[in-house]
Amino acid sequence: MGKIKNFVKAVTPPIIFSAIRRLIMPNQYVEIWSGDYASWNDARANCSGYDSAIILEKVKSAMLKVKNREAVYERDSLLFDEIQYSWGLLAGLQRAASENEGELCVLDFGGSLGSTYFQNKEFLSTCKALKWCIVEQSHFVQCGKENFEDEHLKFFNTIEECLENFQPNVLLLSSVLQYLENPYEWINKFRKLNIPYIILDRTAFIEEEDDLLTIQNVPAAIYQASYPAWFFGHKMKRLLFKDKSLIIEFNSMVPSNVVINAGLEAAWVGVILRK
Repeated sequence: MGKIKNFVKAVTPPIIFSAIRRLIMPNQYVEIWSGDYASWNDARANCSGYDSAIILEKVKSAMLKVKNREAVYERDSLLFDEIQYSWGLLAGLQRAASENEGELCVLDFGGSLGSTYFQNKEFLSTCKALKWCIVEQSHFVQCGKENFEDEHLKFFNTIEECLENFQPNVLLLSSVLQYLENPYEWINKFRKLNIPYIILDRTAFIEEEDDLLTIQNVPAAIYQASYPAWFFGHKMKRLLFKDKSLIIEFNSMVPSNVVINAGLEAAWVGVILRK
């Protein structure tokens, strides 16, 4: 297996739908995603980025409340009074565990400080063995090790470091693929990892052949940031499904399509793939 020598250069942000619902009226139009950029560099030049220490501190503060049971659930640094489950994702995790004699080891690529782990840990507590390995940006890894790491939850700077210590049976890509500079290169690398299951969640698609590169502007009430964001077309799905069995495709916590760029509909979906 060839080694992957590079990692994402910035923390991978969530899609922020739950937060948006709390900040705007259901039918009010807000320009969250805009533009049609020719290259990542062009889009990046018009963004503030998402590697700010401010974002880490907001996420850390919220996650500590969840860890200490002062809050129930965190997403996008916001706290909620009930957990919002992605049932398709949870079904995939449970299926992978059942096929592996009750043992589940997840490589959560770009998993922040463990939002998805804490979201699902109660349902996964019946696993005979559970390891949740997050590969993230270095300052998130340091924060994770200092504040959240335990016998189940682990943090790593690189995929190689994770694989030296654990053998994942699930690769989780939750709201991460559309924030990578070179998503096709990453997918080809992921395919070489020989991990039985690949689960995508909260990934943005459009009913077009080609991809669309936009800028996502986060509402200031969440945190001040903007960053490039892909909407994937049919060619990405063909690559994802190549040489993989599609177990299921599911709606990913967004009940209806969202209109971007004054007319183009986008949907956030999840898929469970098995080698």
